[in-house]
Amino acid sequence: MNALSLRARLIALAALTCAVAVPAHAGDFMVRARALYLDPANESTGTLDALGGVTVNSKYIWEVDASYFVTPNVAFELIATTPQKQTVSLNGSKIGTLRHLPPTLTVQYHFAPSNPTVRPYIGAGINYTHFSGVNLSLGGTPLEIDRNSWGTAVQFGADFPINNNLYFNVDFKKIDIRTDVTHPTLGNVGTVKIDPVLFGIGIGYRF
Repeated sequence: MNALSLRARLIALAALTCAVAVPAHAGDFMVRARALYLDPANESTGTLDALGGVTVNSKYIWEVDASYFVTPNVAFELIATTPQKQTVSLNGSKIGTLRHLPPTLTVQYHFAPSNPTVRPYIGAGINYTHFSGVNLSLGGTPLEIDRNSWGTAVQFGADFPINNNLYFNVDFKKIDIRTDVTHPTLGNVGTVKIDPVLFGIGIGYRF
């Protein structure tokens, strides 16, 4: 286990421990549903970069999240979706597909939790991504990837109250998602840095 992976797991454990240690009161929970645009950074290293670089397609996806407010200003947000299928290309030519499941946990600070017009926030946390359905090949030779990725996540956004319980939400996130690619005879041929930016809009309900 590398240092980043260990640090990410310890942060997640600490965040979850704090979240369950404080008793809940009315209005402490919020759920949201968002439509997201996923725009990968698409950087690669090693042999993959020398061959023209690996890219993953941009796409629209959906997301749900649940937030727990420890105080009026501090909240923990867990973000989840279903496994998303992506097309993978090398130097512009398709080399296969994969699916990824990227749950993300952030700690947020809400600057104006009682403002009747806009309630901005910032957040930071960790992302765990699991890759599945990997079907990649180079010149007819299957490629394998590291199926698990741990990375950091940052976000900022705002909730716009519609009534006492309903909110319109806009949200921006930057997530580190990376994986090593292995060729059966050449060994490690580089790292793919997906590192997507996600812009989302949605509806939230607080109770």
